[in-house]
Amino acid sequence: MMDLLRSLIYYVSIFYISYLVVFAAFSFFAVLMGALRLYADDRIIMLKNKVTHDDLPVSLLVPAYNESVTIIKCINSLLELDYQEYEIIVIDDGSTDDTASKVIDTYDMKYVNRPINFQLECQPEIAIYENLVNGVSLTLIRKVNGGKGDSLNMGINACRNPYFICMDADSNLKNDSLKEIVAPLFEDDSVVAVGGMIMISQCVRTGEKGEEARYYLPPNLFVCMQSVEYNRSFLASRILMDTFNGNLIISGAFGLFKTSTVIAAGGYSSKNIGEDMELVLKLHGFCRNNDMDYQIRYQPSAICMTQAPTRFRDLKTQRRRWHVGLFQSMFAHRRIMFNLRFGLVSFFSYLYYFAYELIAPILEVLGIVFVVLAAYLDILNVEYMIVFFILYTIYGSIISLSTFSQQMYIQKFKISLFDMIKTLLLCILEFAFFRYVLVIIRLIAFIRYKKLKSDWTKIKRV
Repeated sequence: MMDLLRSLIYYVSIFYISYLVVFAAFSFFAVLMGALRLYADDRIIMLKNKVTHDDLPVSLLVPAYNESVTIIKCINSLLELDYQEYEIIVIDDGSTDDTASKVIDTYDMKYVNRPINFQLECQPEIAIYENLVNGVSLTLIRKVNGGKGDSLNMGINACRNPYFICMDADSNLKNDSLKEIVAPLFEDDSVVAVGGMIMISQCVRTGEKGEEARYYLPPNLFVCMQSVEYNRSFLASRILMDTFNGNLIISGAFGLFKTSTVIAAGGYSSKNIGEDMELVLKLHGFCRNNDMDYQIRYQPSAICMTQAPTRFRDLKTQRRRWHVGLFQSMFAHRRIMFNLRFGLVSFFSYLYYFAYELIAPILEVLGIVFVVLAAYLDILNVEYMIVFFILYTIYGSIISLSTFSQQMYIQKFKISLFDMIKTLLLCILEFAFFRYVLVIIRLIAFIRYKKLKSDWTKIKRV
């Protein structure tokens, strides 16, 4: 019996080490592909061969629930965008604070009796207000509370344009972000969705009209480590999966969609708190099952800046919510797994998110436990394992530092020597410590799944 137990511990430990090695190889390949893509895009800009467009009509949808602190700043940034044809639709999802009254008073909104074409199911409207601000049509829809997905469905029903962009009320766009995110539509008319690059707003000091002045790292370590994590995520795996139309997530903070295709697919789910990923999986399924020629693209030059949680309590709440949403989305579209119709979307993207996102917290915790047991029972060489984990941490830190350097290069950020040194230390700290904190948080999300199924989870805004 003891021999069987020792064999089990040994093989599980070996599996865990192999699991980490595969992830390390994937990270290297993803970062390499990301660097090549970003360099090629930068060369096009340098050679002045990039054509931008600002005449494709788009609707900016901003769902808001108790966003009194950030909503005016968000709308002001949208009114300053360097783009011609767009409208802004703010959907107040039954807020209990003064979100709606702030918007009405600040922009002198007028009540209108405007009919809405309800093509997607959502909670009814309470009142609609409109005004023309700086030449931009601004609409406020107050509605019965139904959650973020429900609010976005209302916005889609109300929008007048062939494409819409979903945003968070705590987010701000660069002044050229709309030009950048619509660019893939002019390269390929089969594009039905485009995701943008998300950055932490607390780490970017902006000049006038949304132009960056410099990049810096604030005193809050949680914010800094989230910035490192965001760079690694958005400048590695998403660029790699973009090469074969395999992205499964477009961040709810900034994504563009073809209105008619989303309506035909059924719109956002009001029962899933990971509505952004669920919609993308739904679009993959809808287009494949209907034999449509389609593309879901990722545009790293389309920048959106969003607030990161500053308190551990809020970070924990956010990541639990994200992981529950991931579980709901992947379970709802589980037929994609091992389905030949979906090609690499099934056998690469879906399996990656299943193995290295969804069940990763379970595998990581069990792996560490079994490695410790193997070392205690002298099944594995302790010195070898210590050296392995030190090298793995150094390797992961280098990967994080590489994506950070890519961001600095592409965005032409100015950064102080002190922040450069701080970044190096943070890359090590993030990979050696912060990553495992998130693993525990995500594991708890599994355990407390039933208690976390709510749409709007608030974090403290600044």
